[in-house]
Amino acid sequence: MTFVAGKYLLDMADLKLKMECVAANGTEFSYLECGTGKLALLLHGFPDTAQTWRHLMPELAAAGYRAVAPFTRGYAPSSVPADGCYQTAMLARDANVLHEKLGGDSESVIIGHDWGAPSVYGAALDAPSRWQKIVGIAVPPTAALGLAFVQNLEQVKRSWYMFFFQHRLADLVVGANNHAFIDMLWRDWSPGYDATVDLEYVKKSLTDPKNLQAALGYYRATLGDGFRDPALSELQTLMGSGVPSQPLLYLHGANDGCIGAEVVQSAKSMAPANVSFAIVEGAGHFLQLEQPEKVNKLICDFLVS
Repeated sequence: MTFVAGKYLLDMADLKLKMECVAANGTEFSYLECGTGKLALLLHGFPDTAQTWRHLMPELAAAGYRAVAPFTRGYAPSSVPADGCYQTAMLARDANVLHEKLGGDSESVIIGHDWGAPSVYGAALDAPSRWQKIVGIAVPPTAALGLAFVQNLEQVKRSWYMFFFQHRLADLVVGANNHAFIDMLWRDWSPGYDATVDLEYVKKSLTDPKNLQAALGYYRATLGDGFRDPALSELQTLMGSGVPSQPLLYLHGANDGCIGAEVVQSAKSMAPANVSFAIVEGAGHFLQLEQPEKVNKLICDFLVS
């Protein structure tokens, strides 16, 4: 199947994915879909797109799930929201509104990578009755990462780009030379992985400066002066250290160049008993792409157990 959405021309002939669109929480979300059954909502991170789930979605469909992977707010072909709000509490609320719009029930599951990880934790904290199980990838639950920003200089060094994104110069630099900055991040975060296909999708999504500014807005809402909705302040505070009570599987690449293994160990030491951790060998930050067979098995085994 070949489908067109906006400026996209995406060939998904071998993956049995289709593109749909739904209005939710003030944003028009385009999403990839595969399978029928219980809802499995998959949220991507930065710099990435819904295509990051192309290996997992058919496996979830085979396990009896309707796998839905939206392009998150501001990432084309989803719309740039009029409210300009990109805080993680809003991303969590997006997930819960999508759950309702897509006909989810109490047996639905939610999976997130990078920015998608804190978003799924927040969604489960905000509306626990909506989500039966949770999978987080590459950003651990608990307050471990927040603590690392003030206690772990090695992690501060790894996270230098987050501070650079606070400056408006980033609007020019990140998109310059065919998004060479994004190429660099993928090389640093997932050493040795050939991301040619993935980077093509990312660059299509962020070609328009408005979309790139939206992607950077996630960082500005977290560490800088980006807009935060006062109505979400309670949920945002809860997400700072709260951990969902549902069964939660956390996966991390052994060679992740974005978030260090010591941060994961810190998270493990403070996580409650409902959280299980797995380190995926031979993978960096984008482990669902680098080691799809290992990651797919870990996730599917966890969901059907």
